[in-house]
Amino acid sequence: MREISYLLEVSRLRVENANAISSPHTWGFPAMSAFAGVMHALERRLYAQGIELNFHSVGVVCHWHEPQTSRNGFTHAFHLTRNPVKSTGENAGIVEEGRIHLEITLVFAVGGTGADAHKKGSGPDIEEAIAEILPTLRIAGGTIVPAGNRRSATPWPQLVSVAETEEAQAKQARWLLRRWLPGFALLGRDDLLHDHHAKLQETDPQTDLLDAWLDLARFNWAARRADPQEGGGGQVYWERRGPARGWLVPIPVGYGALGPIHDAGAVAGARDEHTPSCFVESLYSIGEWKSPHRLQSPAELLWYVANRESDGLYRLCNNYARIID
Repeated sequence: MREISYLLEVSRLRVENANAISSPHTWGFPAMSAFAGVMHALERRLYAQGIELNFHSVGVVCHWHEPQTSRNGFTHAFHLTRNPVKSTGENAGIVEEGRIHLEITLVFAVGGTGADAHKKGSGPDIEEAIAEILPTLRIAGGTIVPAGNRRSATPWPQLVSVAETEEAQAKQARWLLRRWLPGFALLGRDDLLHDHHAKLQETDPQTDLLDAWLDLARFNWAARRADPQEGGGGQVYWERRGPARGWLVPIPVGYGALGPIHDAGAVAGARDEHTPSCFVESLYSIGEWKSPHRLQSPAELLWYVANRESDGLYRLCNNYARIID
């Protein structure tokens, strides 16, 4: 955490009706881009109040979740709204919406003169300002609601100065990570995707990254015949096939451009006529849910914007794999 000056922790936020459909191919938890959106919205609202606090990255720890679905065997169905009928008496067309209730902890890496002034006891109270702004924001389209066992609408944010020495940082990291138990942090595992792709290509050179992503996103079982020389008698049994252990999930990590960037106002029907726009598709990778007490530092769960506009890539990255290497 040497490059991080401050950590802003907002613990145990209760969110209702957040968007559970994170992309055209994944569901079950909001995309990390939704939490990056909260980070940017919070930064702008603070700047509007004259508080200079720069937000660099965001991490999320999920303590509890409740998808708004009904289940019949292996099939899940979302609880959808019933819209009024049209003037002809026919049912109006709807866009399927998936919702989920959450309890999460948000962790931001921040800096700037506002944080320095706050720690010196001068300038506006950042924690109080954030506590007032948060209930007015949406998290993945969901509403922040008061927790039933708490007196305030939202938990009080806490701005933590990162310790200076390595020994003090390790002690501080253990204290912070255990504060976020029980729960699971979402980490990026691009490394597992590329390693699995290389392994699949050893047997089938035509395998692409999509094949590797689909293979990692599911449980694979294979039949194996026991070696008679080992006392198995040639019996066939099933075993799980997979290169890695852990709670792996397919996740969207951003967007890829499908064409050039269009000038502001050039695209009919765009929501914002003053900002250039571009047609994009979702980018996918592999994520891993891991308990915070298994991490070495809060820096491992942070996601940051890593756009490459020249390549048409607008995505988020997480350095967990680099740190553990």
